[in-house]
Amino acid sequence: MDLFTVQDVIAADADAWREGDRWLGGGTHLFAQPQPQVRRLRDLTALGWPPLRVSPDPDEPGLDVAATCTVAELSRYAPPPCWPSLGPLIRGCCDAFLASFKVWNVATVGGNLCAALPAGPMISLVTAAAGSCLIRDLAGRRRRVPATGLVRDVGVTVLRPDEYLHTIRLPARVLGGRFALRRASLHPLGRSAALVVGHRDSDTGAFTITVTAATRRPVGVALPGPPRPGELAELLDARIPAGDWYDDVHGLPAWRRRMTLRLAEQVRAELARATAR
Repeated sequence: MDLFTVQDVIAADADAWREGDRWLGGGTHLFAQPQPQVRRLRDLTALGWPPLRVSPDPDEPGLDVAATCTVAELSRYAPPPCWPSLGPLIRGCCDAFLASFKVWNVATVGGNLCAALPAGPMISLVTAAAGSCLIRDLAGRRRRVPATGLVRDVGVTVLRPDEYLHTIRLPARVLGGRFALRRASLHPLGRSAALVVGHRDSDTGAFTITVTAATRRPVGVALPGPPRPGELAELLDARIPAGDWYDDVHGLPAWRRRMTLRLAEQVRAELARATAR
């Protein structure tokens, strides 16, 4: 879609924020619907951030994913052997886009996060991997927030208008564990209606489950060890209020809840079997 009101495209850090400015990453969401209030686009891709790199911070090793990293670049990443379960997790979340190669080569990880849509699979990836988000503003200030706290509601994040997402760090201590993913939709090629990712820490045995797509924002449950069969249903029902199950043409709340609980049990069983071997 053409944005007829846009008067200029500038570098992201060119000058002070103005009313009508918007951040531009891949633009697949920005250009998907009318934006009559937009006057200028601030191009984040012109800043030249490396899409993926192992964190040089000795106090917090892991994988740094630039907000401008495209889905295609992420999908081609080959994790080191010490992160054996990261590759399948990345592929599962990238495949959940159900988009053409054209979209994969333009859509960005940060754009998918900041759009804050329930079915955003990059939200599923970074929250399940206990990522943290480095946020900057035009004055040079920076802050880091947990990925689980970035999205407040559908289409709503903690970002202020003059702030942008710079990098997502996925910690090595989590990437070394084992992940399991399950996804459901109304149609084989439909938008995700429920996406559940489980994680088992390889050192401590701690278990986490992360729910996205079915809820208005990411929901996680952390336990010191794997839950008993059927226990996750009780925990998730206690954690997710009835009004937080998402409702749209891709699935009714009651159906999304049932599918989420079913997928969560499948994830629990998979991680339990993997631990027993």
